[in-house]
Amino acid sequence: MMYAILYTLLGFAAMEFSGWFIHKYIMHGPLWSIHKTHHQASKSFFELNDLFSLLFGSIAVILIIKGVGQLDYRFWMGTGISLYGISYFFLHDILIHRRMKWFDKPKNSFLRGIFKAHQAHHATNKKDDAVSFGLFVVPKKYFKAK
Repeated sequence: MMYAILYTLLGFAAMEFSGWFIHKYIMHGPLWSIHKTHHQASKSFFELNDLFSLLFGSIAVILIIKGVGQLDYRFWMGTGISLYGISYFFLHDILIHRRMKWFDKPKNSFLRGIFKAHQAHHATNKKDDAVSFGLFVVPKKYFKAK
C-alpha cells in the first residue's frame, strides 16, 4: 500500500515540475502558437491549448493500461498524473478561469495565492513577458495578504 501511495504522489509531483518546465520552455517557446490561445480572449469553450491536456491525459491512460495487470508503478504513476489532471481542471479551468461558473473567487489563502500567481501569469498575452509557470508551486510573494 505504501508503494501505491509513493508512486501516486510521485506521478502527481512529476506533473507539477514537468508541467512547469513544459509551460515555461515549450508552451512559451516553440509551441507558443498553440498555447497563445489560452492567453487570448476566447468566445469558445475550447481552446487549441486544450490539446496539451489531451497529451498529458493520454500519457496517464497509457501508464494505467500498461500497469493495471500487475498494479505496478506504471499504474500508480498514471493514477497520480490523473489526480493532477483532475486537480488542474478544477483549480485552473473552473476556479481560476471560470470556464464553468461553479464557484466564486477563492477565499482560502492557499487558493487565493495560486489565483494571484495565475493572474500575474496572464497579465501579459506575450510569449516572453509571463511569470509564474507552476500551478501549485508558485512564488511565496503571491501568498502575502494585500
